[in-house]
Amino acid sequence: MGKVTITNHPLIQHKLTLLRDKNTGSKEFRALVSEIATLMCYEATRDLPLEEVEIETPIAIAKAFVPILRAGTGMLDGVLALVPSAKVGHIGMYRDPVTVKPVPYYCKLPSDISEREVIVLDPMLATGGSAIDAIDQI
Repeated sequence: MGKVTITNHPLIQHKLTLLRDKNTGSKEFRALVSEIATLMCYEATRDLPLEEVEIETPIAIAKAFVPILRAGTGMLDGVLALVPSAKVGHIGMYRDPVTVKPVPYYCKLPSDISEREVIVLDPMLATGGSAIDAIDQI
């Protein structure tokens, strides 16, 4: 398994408090999820390796992001605000209500996923089961 980044930034904690407030409306909720994702992406990409290159024209470094459908897609805009040239894959799964096991129903990843740094986007981290299952698929 790759590196785990734990973010404990005061701005993230503040936005999580607002997100959990029962009086937070849908529009504000979506905006907060995007803002939290941007802050989390900033922290998660802090130690990415850099390589010096000589170029004649601008080039973009492409990373891959894989949101777990549907909850993770709310985080995608916030992440792409920091890394707009990223490749994006999607993994769809749901929990069987009887067995509580994940049931995958969709997986579309960049063809060169094994050569990329990958950030899995999943805001619903209770047991971590969905994130683990998504990582296993990747």
